Amino acid sequence: MGRRKMGINVGIIGSGTMGSGIAQVAATSGCKVKLYDTNQVALDKSKGALKKILNRLIEKGRINSEEKDRIQSNISYVYSLKDLSDSNLTIEAIVENLDIKKKVFSELETYVSDDCIIASNTSSLSIASIASSLQNPERCIGIHFFNPAPLMKLVEVVPAIQTSNETLEKSVQIIAEWGKTVSVAKDTPGFIVNRVARPFYGESLRIYEEGLADFVTIDHSLKTLGGFRMGPFELMDFIGNDVNYTVTETVFTAFYFDPRYKPAFTQKRFAEAGYLGRKSGKGYYDYDENGKKIETSNVTLSAVEESLKEQIFNRVLVMLINEAADALFLNIASAEDIDNAMTKGVNYPKGLLAWANEKGIDWCVNKMDELYNEYHEDRYRCSPLLRKMNKENKTFF
Repeated sequence: MGRRKMGINVGIIGSGTMGSGIAQVAATSGCKVKLYDTNQVALDKSKGALKKILNRLIEKGRINSEEKDRIQSNISYVYSLKDLSDSNLTIEAIVENLDIKKKVFSELETYVSDDCIIASNTSSLSIASIASSLQNPERCIGIHFFNPAPLMKLVEVVPAIQTSNETLEKSVQIIAEWGKTVSVAKDTPGFIVNRVARPFYGESLRIYEEGLADFVTIDHSLKTLGGFRMGPFELMDFIGNDVNYTVTETVFTAFYFDPRYKPAFTQKRFAEAGYLGRKSGKGYYDYDENGKKIETSNVTLSAVEESLKEQIFNRVLVMLINEAADALFLNIASAEDIDNAMTKGVNYPKGLLAWANEKGIDWCVNKMDELYNEYHEDRYRCSPLLRKMNKENKTFF
């Protein structure tokens, strides 16, 4: 019942949620996995969590007891980096701190073989900078999974400028054979998903701060008109306002304070107040002890004009499309990889570039120009690629 067996040894550094999830993916695919952590309690927690997950999969009929035993037997839990010496691939999934990652990578390199791929699961840090800590930076690459790793199909593979073609090709092959959809991204802030998705949160917060609509109305507009599974405020509460704000701030800083990525004071204040979302019981919405949203009875969406909901949806959508088009314009990734990243990485109902084709490139340009003419802010500059395509009457696919 398992995926195709792969005879490689995989070392995972960090037994938190991401590290444990990646270990499960690799073990399910037949790899021999060593999950490393300095914290015994964390390793025990990871082992117990995997047992619960596999038992649930048995209850759902996804696997049988033999498959459970096989997956568990493929993972061993270790306390020393030296134990990863026989790895063909190592993936680091620890705290998002560049200095700590560099220190770990530098030590790890002294134990593993010369042809071992050393990868980071970072979502926001420079792969080139991480690679610089190695004597052989050609072996370093970004392999960014999405949470929860066993369920989310997308993995962003991010070569640094030092990464060899062989390392890139091997990494893509391994991750594809683990049953994941691979999008190759340039080593720029946010890679594909965390860059292109910024307007989903940022523009929604801007709309709120302008007083055009409340959280409920904005979420309702994006879900009913756009088909998004969660509205932006629901999703920020799910992610955690502290986490989401930090990513936005990191991307904003890394892009030399480009106004397109400017964080919102609303989210900063919510994070400072401890209104983090589901994990704190309060965010843009209130939650019970089980993390379920408490519905408010005083909200009457029927009173909201359809034109306002359409205005909200169109504004957020065109900003997302513009960001995706600019990512393509700057060769961050291919059109196919960008659309795959957004549908399989954050469950968007459609690829943004395919959505642009559907709405019309002229519609996209006109909407961006309307926003720019209203605000005269560089935040609303239209991507040069959209303008060029509109003049040449071209589409993305």
